[in-house]
Amino acid sequence: MSRTSKGPRLYKRAARRKNGAVVRNSVWVVLDGSKEISTGVAATPDQSKAPAEAVKFLSDYLIKQVRPERKAREIDDIPIADVLSIYLDDHIDPEKTESELTAQERHLVQTVSRLNKYWGSKVLTDINTREAKGYVKHRQKDGGGPGGARRDLEMLRAAINHHGAENLHYGKVSVWLPEKGEARDRWLTRSEAAAMIWAAWRYREVQTIHVGPDKGKKVITDRRPLRHVARFLLIGCYTGTRAGAIASASKLRSIGKSYVDLDRGMYYRKAIGKKTTNKRQPPAPIPPRLLTHMRRWDRLGVAKEHFIEYNGKPVLSVKKAFRTVVKLAKIDTTVENVTPHTLRHTAATWLMHQGVDLWTAAGYLGMTVEVLERVYGHHHPDHLADAVRGITAKRPMKKAVV
Repeated sequence: MSRTSKGPRLYKRAARRKNGAVVRNSVWVVLDGSKEISTGVAATPDQSKAPAEAVKFLSDYLIKQVRPERKAREIDDIPIADVLSIYLDDHIDPEKTESELTAQERHLVQTVSRLNKYWGSKVLTDINTREAKGYVKHRQKDGGGPGGARRDLEMLRAAINHHGAENLHYGKVSVWLPEKGEARDRWLTRSEAAAMIWAAWRYREVQTIHVGPDKGKKVITDRRPLRHVARFLLIGCYTGTRAGAIASASKLRSIGKSYVDLDRGMYYRKAIGKKTTNKRQPPAPIPPRLLTHMRRWDRLGVAKEHFIEYNGKPVLSVKKAFRTVVKLAKIDTTVENVTPHTLRHTAATWLMHQGVDLWTAAGYLGMTVEVLERVYGHHHPDHLADAVRGITAKRPMKKAVV
């Protein structure tokens, strides 16, 4: 019996040597059955995960080259690789260039690539609790945790549901999910936020001299490569907006981008043309202090089109630079890591500290009152205030009966 194909996936092809000399450099390739398609992206020995350029190549390949049959079949005859490919095909415009992909679309491509490595060789009837738990262990070997594995499996479930909604398979397929972890509550104090902003703003690039008498000497240059992170921090702390919407924030109306109206001081966080999802992104007024900054960035040409730009181009992700700023600012991460999403927790917590009405704060942040109260409510000054007053109050004296 022939083995089922694992589906297209990224693979780091080792360098080829002859007589001790490298005759072919290591490169990332797409393995599709017996075919091996070079992405043209060089691989380094320390890389365990494919870079963004290779992931984009795989996305284009899946969308343009792999066209699974769109006809109804029994679930024991449908490769999971086909289900994932159809889901990707229906959610990403094949005409988009890499710079036009939204953060959500890039995340989709990366997740499908991870799922393909484990599930691509299986069919829908192979999905069961044991295999799903096996994926959690597989994900942990790659440095991921149960939370990341759960989110991947949620996307697998979404792809299967989409496949069924398109009437492309018969029968029900359930996907086991690991338990949901505790909600993260790491937030930045105002001094921590200020330390990160100043660290990002003041940092100057250090370069090493490679030739001449000063070879090996490190010199401080005038380049300021982290100032875009300072702008990201200001927008995130003042608005609590998700990272993707901050990265796509533009002063020009354009499909797929969040829009900032500098005249009216409004931030339309949901990208234009994007469908409304359960991750609410309602328009919100921009705080005066932040609006002053944003208007100055526009006036000085710092924000040519997007408010988060690096070398004049929009930034797809600030994760790597953000980690650098966390280290430079010496932020304590011993208990819980600090990530771009921490800024959303920070904004919610600051609003609670100020005693802002729950309904008002929830509307500003774009979350339900229930979530705000459950995750951040204990930061509110009125939280259990009656109990605190009651526990120390003197017991009322009973009136004497005459």
